Amino acid sequence: FVSSYKPKQWYQRRVRGTDMMFPIGFQDVITIERTGEFFRMLFDVKGRFLIHRIKKEEAAYKLCGVKSLSTAAKGIPILVTHDGRTIRYPDPLIKVHDTIKLDIESGKIVDHIKFEPGNLAYITGGQNCGRIGIITHKEKHPGSFDIVHVKDSVGHSFATRLSNVFPIGRGKQAWISLPRGKGVRLTIAEERDRKLAAKAKEM
Repeated sequence: FVSSYKPKQWYQRRVRGTDMMFPIGFQDVITIERTGEFFRMLFDVKGRFLIHRIKKEEAAYKLCGVKSLSTAAKGIPILVTHDGRTIRYPDPLIKVHDTIKLDIESGKIVDHIKFEPGNLAYITGGQNCGRIGIITHKEKHPGSFDIVHVKDSVGHSFATRLSNVFPIGRGKQAWISLPRGKGVRLTIAEERDRKLAAKAKEM
C-alpha cells in the first residue's frame, strides 16, 4: 500500500495510519483525510490482505488479540497485543487469546471478547486464513498444537491451530463490519454455480 516512489511527506499529509518504516497489518485502520475515507486491513477467504472500507465511527477503534500477560517492574501488570502494543493495568478478566477493543485515540481498552465456544472468530493464519465462523470447541494436545473447531454461517466446519483464531464478536454479532461474503469460503462447485447464476441473470 505504501510504495517507494512517493516521498514520506506525501503520506504524512494524506494518509493517517501509515508509517514508511512500520508496516500495516491485520485490523489496522487507514484514514485518508483528504477524501474522508476509512479502511480496515483484513484478510479475504484466500488468505490475502484486503483493504475493507469502513465508516468513520468504526475507524475510532481496532480489535487487538492478546498474546501475553505478565508483570513488569514494580509489580505492574501488563498486556501485550498481536500488533506489539504494551498496555498497563488491564482488566484481570482478560486472558491470553482473548480480544480487546482498543480506542485508537486514547490507547485505552474499551471492552473485550472472551476466547470461548459460541463466539465469532476470524482465522488469521494457516490454510483457512480469512474464514469467519463460530468457535465450537477446542482440543488440547499436550506437547503439540491445540486445535480449535469452527463452523461458518453456512454450516461448513473446519479446524485450525489455536494461534490462528482471533475472536471478533460475542455470539454471532461481529464488532467490526465484515467484507463481502462474510468470510465464507465456497467450494469449487459452489463458485461455479454462483458464476453461472450471475451470468444467467445478465442474459
